Amino acid sequence: MIPASFDYVRASSLDEALETLSEHGEEAKVLAGGQSLLPLLRLRLAYPGTLVDLGRVEELRGVADRGDHVLIGAMTTHYEVATSPVVREHCPLVALATATVADPAVRHRGTFGGSLAHADPAGDLPAVARALDMEFVARSPEGERVIPAADFFLDYLETALDPGEILTGIRVPKLGPGWGFHYEKFHRTAQAWAIVGVAAAVRRSGGAVEEARVALTNMGPVPVRATGVEQAVRGADLGADGALRAAAERADEDADPPSDLHARPDYRRHLARVLTHRALVAAAGAA
Repeated sequence: MIPASFDYVRASSLDEALETLSEHGEEAKVLAGGQSLLPLLRLRLAYPGTLVDLGRVEELRGVADRGDHVLIGAMTTHYEVATSPVVREHCPLVALATATVADPAVRHRGTFGGSLAHADPAGDLPAVARALDMEFVARSPEGERVIPAADFFLDYLETALDPGEILTGIRVPKLGPGWGFHYEKFHRTAQAWAIVGVAAAVRRSGGAVEEARVALTNMGPVPVRATGVEQAVRGADLGADGALRAAAERADEDADPPSDLHARPDYRRHLARVLTHRALVAAAGAA
């Protein structure tokens, strides 16, 4: 199909992009890579009056070590994130999950911030953001604010970003030594959306789990933090047969999985439990 007509502005700076958004209000839409937005435009599921392209805003690109966290610019591509030595060293779960996004062509064009701001619950990155308690840095003409991941995802394709705000960067906390990470997902083909995915981080002390972070992909309108699993697995003896499996049985407690052409809710609940067990085992073994 052919998109509805719209005005196009290719901003050369963040200030220019913010000014354009301010002028056009809710009629304007930000283009951060286009891998999710352009299909919506072609299907006429989105009708922006003005499209603001951030492709030339260099200040929104790059990865920086900021001491207690890593700052990833919103316009940094998935490929750049997945291959960044800083991300691989300090935020390996981010590198692991980002390397599984779609296919190489999409990873070279799609952006880290664009995917998170799109907020598709079937996307791989929102669950990682919830598991790691990332923070989202947003800029508007009124200034800058920081939004915790727990408050960022409001509903299906809806975030806490205001119409006049632009996501400029994402802060990823460094969890420090002793943590193991894994991202496990089930999908039909390599480039397809995950039917269910699990982001897991496990800190072990000796032969027991000291702490765990677990979040689920495509198990509700927003990424789901599996707090039941986190509570059940804390203190679990890794040498005890079935300890991690028993904790994983609580994976779907707070979930509201969708029903679509690919899976019914009960199948997604089953997948969540199975994949959570695999992710916990892999993350605990990597710690």
